[in-house]
Amino acid sequence: MDSVTVRKRRPAAKYLELRVATEVGLFLASTPLLRLAPKGNRRVLILPGFIATDNSTIPLRALLRRLGHVPTGWGRGRNIGPVPGTVDDLAKLLEREADKAGERIPIVGWSLGGIYARVMAQEHPDLVDQVITLGSPFNIHPQEYTSVNFIWDILDDRHGFERDRESLDVDTIPVPSTAVYTRSDGVVAWQGCLQSECPVSENIEVYGSHCGLGTNVAVAYLIADRLRNRHDSWSPFRAPRSLRALFPDR
Repeated sequence: MDSVTVRKRRPAAKYLELRVATEVGLFLASTPLLRLAPKGNRRVLILPGFIATDNSTIPLRALLRRLGHVPTGWGRGRNIGPVPGTVDDLAKLLEREADKAGERIPIVGWSLGGIYARVMAQEHPDLVDQVITLGSPFNIHPQEYTSVNFIWDILDDRHGFERDRESLDVDTIPVPSTAVYTRSDGVVAWQGCLQSECPVSENIEVYGSHCGLGTNVAVAYLIADRLRNRHDSWSPFRAPRSLRALFPDR
């Protein structure tokens, strides 16, 4: 899949992100229903988006914990971008979690966190079970003019790996992967969140905002469902009949 260049965004797109408060409320109200989502006992790594902290993934991690999983945040404070040491520290965290679990670890990455997740899968496939990205623009080249180019601009003097690894292809990764996107994303171009599909990769569309993906009912159910899979027995997502209305392309 070619990288996506965004020359102009819809002026109203950013205002769509105002829905996040409603999405959080709906997520909290749906907690009793989400407890019926598939359960498990996986250790799973959850990576926050740009400028966010582990606080942003508290609702999602709390739900996964109630479903029997052992979710872990990234523990690096605010995600201020690809500063030196980020990838190395994540690799060490991934190795520790894999050692504790005695198996490969699933990684869920929101926005920029999803790019990190795919880098981890590319560089440490023996430690990663599967990757689930939430609105992650991994298919947009950092040198192109895009709606997320400001990330690379304001942190230009602090890049620890992107400038050195621009040629790294994270569109295709050597582990099963699910890329979640929303066409009404007001932060990144949704086309840049898509991956090339193959027997062990998929793109799943949901309704909602970029900033609300971590508290999106459909996304929460999807993640719980995907965690039932293992890298050696992965199968594509099939929405249950009762929830198909939450997934536009299902």
